Amino acid sequence: MAYDVIVIGTGPGGYVCAIKAAQLGLKTAVVEKRPTHGGTCVNIGCIPSKALLHASEIFAEAGHSFEALGVEVGKPKLNLKQMLTHKTQTVEQNTKGLDFLMKKNKIDVLRGTGKVLGAGKVAVTAADGSVQEVETKNIVIATGSDVAGIPGVEVAFDEKVIVSSTGALDFDKVPGTMVVVGGGVIGLELGSVWARLGAKVTVVEYLDTILGGMDGEVAKQFQRMLAKQDIAFKLGAKVTGVEKAKKGATVTFEPVAGGAAETIEADVVLVATGRKPYTEGLGLAEAGVALDERGRVKTDAHLKTNVAGIFAIGDVIAGPMLAHKAEDEGVAVAEIIAGQAGHVNYDVIPSVVYTSPEVASVGKTEEELKKAGIEYKAGKFPFTANGRARAMNHTDGFVKILADKATDRVLGGHIVGFGAGEMIHEIAVLMEFGGSSEDLARTCHAHPTMSEAMKEAALATFYKPIHI
Repeated sequence: MAYDVIVIGTGPGGYVCAIKAAQLGLKTAVVEKRPTHGGTCVNIGCIPSKALLHASEIFAEAGHSFEALGVEVGKPKLNLKQMLTHKTQTVEQNTKGLDFLMKKNKIDVLRGTGKVLGAGKVAVTAADGSVQEVETKNIVIATGSDVAGIPGVEVAFDEKVIVSSTGALDFDKVPGTMVVVGGGVIGLELGSVWARLGAKVTVVEYLDTILGGMDGEVAKQFQRMLAKQDIAFKLGAKVTGVEKAKKGATVTFEPVAGGAAETIEADVVLVATGRKPYTEGLGLAEAGVALDERGRVKTDAHLKTNVAGIFAIGDVIAGPMLAHKAEDEGVAVAEIIAGQAGHVNYDVIPSVVYTSPEVASVGKTEEELKKAGIEYKAGKFPFTANGRARAMNHTDGFVKILADKATDRVLGGHIVGFGAGEMIHEIAVLMEFGGSSEDLARTCHAHPTMSEAMKEAALATFYKPIHI
């Protein structure tokens, strides 16, 4: 059977692309090597980590915050087995939902590993080794990414003592000590989970700041908040070795600026130094599909590769490795194949760190604006001055809005605080419509809400805030 579209990979980008293509009337199939849909995100990434983040936050609040609110429950007892069961059940609910969506949209599911044989042809190798060749008018590569490891350092992952993000979701007991190599989103999220549950966590980061690429002021303030949660940091540190020991493991690092090497021991080591595009075994070289210097599939502004009829989306192409970015690209590709004008606005892709408190960002940072020579104005408002935040004892953090100095058009927004991941979309929508800080400041916000801090930050950007 010939298809209009075959999507290889059913992570967030792939399954969304397939559903949209089917909705647009295209005969669609997906190729998936896992027994479940959802890719890394749903199975071993975004979804299970958020289940543990939420559960561990509730545990920490019960132990440290309830009494101040007049709720006396005594010292909470951790049932890690049940917490992990909650995580597993959350994943199962999501994967079953994706099975339903495939059937609802009449998408054929081809189980096995996909390989591009050239324009219009895909081979699917099943678990039993049998190979099926399928014809299609269009191919979408949506194979996602894999653990990158540490550049120049051989790491032997056993997913028990030396773990990737996958192993860090499944410890059978809370480690006494934990070293996280990498101070990015994944490392801080998973490190904070186990820190809240009782592990002594140390983060070792090559850069002199955590959350490299995020707004510098936000990163600095956020690090202080994490330090108050007893997470230690070794910044500007180049890791030269991760070795398993008789008990636990060791991490050796040296100062980037020069100096003596240092070795620290831990019960477990989480290596969270980023991800790399998953293109292995796809047959791209043989099919003539061009890759860039970082192994990503090259695409044009319409997500087309250099081979006619072959597209690529998500983590395998340039841009932030974010599930929602892949989803938007999946929709855009389906629309383009259907003859419509699919488009992704890469200037308005929010990013969230789901720690406690959360960190959220969209658009440009102050550092990026300065580097580009763009004159801007910045407005800030702290949650300490927000009535709802005080009522909930969630006063850490602030909102910062950046706007063009001449036009007042909002160029970026940054939040560190409770619920930041939900609030950031107010700025994202504003930016999508080319709005100004004054537009946001003059929009009535319900009182009392955390979102009033958004309005006050906008007031601070174009004129003056009211409540500070």
